[in-house]
Amino acid sequence: MSDTPRARVSVALGTHNGARFLREQLESILAQSHPVDEIVLSDDASGDGTVELAEQVLAEHRPTDAATPALVVERNPVALGVTPNFEQALRAASGDLIALSDQDDVWHPDRVERAVAAFDARPGLDLVAAEARLVDESGAPLGSSLLETLGVDDATRTRLGTDAAFAELLKRNLLTGATMMVSRSLVERAAPFPASWVHDEWLAVVASVGGGIAVIAEPVIDYRQHGANQIGVSRLGAGGRLARLREPRTARNARLLARARDLADRLPAIAGGDATVDAEVRAKLDHEHVRQGIPASRLRRLPSVWREWRSGAYGRYGLGAQDVLRDLVQPV
Repeated sequence: MSDTPRARVSVALGTHNGARFLREQLESILAQSHPVDEIVLSDDASGDGTVELAEQVLAEHRPTDAATPALVVERNPVALGVTPNFEQALRAASGDLIALSDQDDVWHPDRVERAVAAFDARPGLDLVAAEARLVDESGAPLGSSLLETLGVDDATRTRLGTDAAFAELLKRNLLTGATMMVSRSLVERAAPFPASWVHDEWLAVVASVGGGIAVIAEPVIDYRQHGANQIGVSRLGAGGRLARLREPRTARNARLLARARDLADRLPAIAGGDATVDAEVRAKLDHEHVRQGIPASRLRRLPSVWREWRSGAYGRYGLGAQDVLRDLVQPV
C-alpha cells in the first residue's frame, strides 16, 4: 500500500443564473467514484437562487455521506464575466488538483478518477482535458462529440499530449474548460489571466510551455447545448462559413492582435525565458500586426497576404487557407 497521501481535489464551479440545470450537475459531482474534497462556487450576480440551490443540494447529501465536500461560495454582486469569475474560483480553491465545472453539464461517474489517474501517470503534468459527449437541453445525445465538432482528429489530439502542444495552440484553442482538471501550480503561474483570453484557452497555452497536457480520448462529461450557453460549441455548415466571410474583420482582427500582444508580454517569462517560446510568440504577434494592417481595398490586400502565405505564417499561427480567404474577402 502506498504511503503517498491522496491529492486533494477541488472543483471550480462558475455559475450565473444556473438554477435550471445545477442540481443535476452537482449530483453528478457528488456521485464521483473518486470523491472531491471541496466545491468552490463562484457566482456571477445570479438572480435565480443559484447559490441557495447549491447549498440545499449539499445539505441534502450531507446526512447520507460523511464525505460530502466542503462548499465555498464566492458571490459577485456585480457580474465579472466568464473568465474573471472562473479565475476567482480557481484561485480560491485549496486542492492540489482542480477540476473545472460548468453549471449545466453532467459528469460521468469516473470523470475525476480518470483525470487523477492521468496526473499520477505523469508526475509534473499541468493539465488534463478530455472528450465530451454533446447532449441537448434535456440530456439526449446529439450524435456527436466535442473534439469531433471542433475538428480535432486523432493525430492532433495525440500532438496535444506531447511537446508539440504549444505549436498546435498557437494556431487556435482546441481544449474546453468544462473537461479540464489542472494543477494548483498551473493556476499560480497563469494568474492573473489576461482579459483578452478566455480562461481555458489561457490555462492550456500556459500548460503547453510547462508541465504539459494529457487528453483523455473518451467522453468524461455530457456537454449540454441549450441555446443559452455562455460558451458553447457548434459546427458551421456551408451557409455559416459563407456568412462568416461577409462579416467585418476589424473587430476580430483587433481581438486576435490583443491576444497575441498579451501572449508575447506574458508567456516567455512564464516559460522561464525559453528562447524558442519567445521567438514564436513574437513571430505570432508580428503576423497579427500584418493582418490588422491589411488595407480596406481588397485589391491592395493581395501583396501583404501573399507574403504572409509564402512565409508560412498563416499555417503556423492560424487556420491556414481559411484565414487567407478571410483576409482577402472579408469587409472592413
